[in-house]
Amino acid sequence: MVVIAVIGLAAAAAVLAMPDPRGRLVDEGARFATRVRAARDAAVIGGRPVSVWVTPGGYGFDERRGGQWIALADKPLRVAQWSEGTQAVLGDRARVTFDSTGMADRVLIVPLRRERTRVTVTVGDDKGARVDG
Repeated sequence: MVVIAVIGLAAAAAVLAMPDPRGRLVDEGARFATRVRAARDAAVIGGRPVSVWVTPGGYGFDERRGGQWIALADKPLRVAQWSEGTQAVLGDRARVTFDSTGMADRVLIVPLRRERTRVTVTVGDDKGARVDG
């Protein structure tokens, strides 16, 4: 009986110690912030506005060309979905635009949530984006 109890406790400890296969939420926020900084750099290098849009299910990047927003297809700036269980806690869709000097038209706070874990990504500050949490 004691052996079974010890095995049960060891199994429970092993399950609790296993990392989340989706990765840590803070890492997902950092990945998003890095991509936002790359979009800001693309606006400066390309000399045209680049925007980041965020929805509860994902995010993407557009470039202003010929009076229209065109989705960027470069690998780091493709449309991305949040990992399973992750959600941005905001309305339908929000957009921040970086001009050709790298300045944002506004600051957007993107709260990310997965189960009981929360992280905040601030987009459009002095550094382009940062993760708090």
